[in-house]
Amino acid sequence: MPLTRISLRRGKSPQYRKAILDSVYEAMRETFNVPEDDCFMTVSEHDEDQFRYGTHYLGIARSDDLVMIQLTVSNTRSVEQKKALFARIVERLAQNPGVRPEDVFINLVEVVKENWSFGHGLAQYA
Repeated sequence: MPLTRISLRRGKSPQYRKAILDSVYEAMRETFNVPEDDCFMTVSEHDEDQFRYGTHYLGIARSDDLVMIQLTVSNTRSVEQKKALFARIVERLAQNPGVRPEDVFINLVEVVKENWSFGHGLAQYA
């Protein structure tokens, strides 16, 4: 059920973008109990004038390889699961495609389960 939106600077290869999608999805499966085929993800690339970030906010040195990940999820996970997800995403992205931990920004947006419709105009979880 996560809806995943990933933003990065324009210019990465299709293989790089696929590796990001695959790594984030596998991290969700490992830590958030996301079922097989529950995969709704996009990657958006942005030109320099459309991609702005704090290069040193909270003392973290970010580069133009920053990957911003926003996950909209049901509000059913514990703080421990969230921490595990963040850590696992960073680990997987470091492995493939080689993103520095400083360049991974993650935001969770939690919604109640009845706020989802996966098709047919139905609230499948309500």
